[in-house]
Amino acid sequence: MQNPFDLDNTAAYLRWREHKLDRAITDTGGLVVEIRDPRSLTEAERAALLERCRRSNMVIYTTHADPVDEQTVQQFGLQFGLNSLDANWLAGEQGITRVTVCTDDGKRQGYIPYTDHPIKWHTDGYYNPPVRQIRSFVLHCMHSAGQGGENRLLDHEIAYLMLRDSNADFIRALSAADAMTIPERTDEQGVARAAQTGPVFSVDPASGELHMRYTARTRSIVWKQDATTLAAVAALEKLLASDLPHIHGLRLEPGMGLLCNNVLHDRAAFEDDATAPRLLFRARYHERIAAS
Repeated sequence: MQNPFDLDNTAAYLRWREHKLDRAITDTGGLVVEIRDPRSLTEAERAALLERCRRSNMVIYTTHADPVDEQTVQQFGLQFGLNSLDANWLAGEQGITRVTVCTDDGKRQGYIPYTDHPIKWHTDGYYNPPVRQIRSFVLHCMHSAGQGGENRLLDHEIAYLMLRDSNADFIRALSAADAMTIPERTDEQGVARAAQTGPVFSVDPASGELHMRYTARTRSIVWKQDATTLAAVAALEKLLASDLPHIHGLRLEPGMGLLCNNVLHDRAAFEDDATAPRLLFRARYHERIAAS
């Protein structure tokens, strides 16, 4: 099979591009699938979820199942071949993280996901080493914020397509092995996480699928200092700030969740309801959604 992400194969790219744009979902409502029980999907429910993922690398599900806990999220993921949970240092024993505002002096307090601040565009795990690359995740909402907390979502393949159409050299620059560096993280014991240098766009040699590693943050990131890379970064930032119809905006409400192949996403600032603070379960995986 010819690789459409090969910059020297224009014909394969143009075929893939036509197919991608023809099938891409631009109506956010078209991403939503209602399911009865995330622990045990029907064949029709699973097929509907996968159909959205094949078209846009993501799907929004909604369920009235109760109760939902970390084990529920894990069982949901298993039905899509998602087995390798990323056991990051802030996750619980099952490898699933409770994303909520940290109000004590615990280890989460210094990290933006555990505050009510906005989070800029990114893909998950952009600071991970290649052996722990995040290729998919599930985000399930237990409690939404009192106000705010909306997300924007963009299929990373659409971002690639738009940048390549603009200038193929942008893709070449962002695919370089030294395009983006996340500096080391230190704590009182020394180096807690080594610096990670790598590409923004890469292709899995086994599956031929596109992976994106990106953050729009301006602190704790070093971009390769050449003109083409910096122009590519600026073009991507402009794209993410545009009214592109492929950018979906929504707020996850209780019982709603996102299943995706690590698409680009952000989060607006929010104000918590003191009686039911915002709480989401997040499960990150090292494999893509099977058959997506």
